[in-house]
Amino acid sequence: MKKFFIGFAFVSLLIAGVLSYFASGDPDGLDKTVEDTGIAEHAQEHPFSGSTFADYALGGDDKFTGLAGVLGVIVVLALSFGLFWVLRKKSDA
Repeated sequence: MKKFFIGFAFVSLLIAGVLSYFASGDPDGLDKTVEDTGIAEHAQEHPFSGSTFADYALGGDDKFTGLAGVLGVIVVLALSFGLFWVLRKKSDA
């Protein structure tokens, strides 16, 4: 089971760090629909739009998209394993 989690973490980091550079810069279906219907005209910036990880890049620089993905995966894995560790069932032994 430990090998599975190590493999899962490795593949997640590989996808986030490498494949993220090949993602399309075109808007997805939801963004395209919002733009086409005019809803985007009423949109406002959210409070975290200037944060470090805004727009899937580190500091707003597209050169660091992979690094932002890797850091995001590390944070999510750490929080997940921490939560699972706290909530795990205690054995009677």
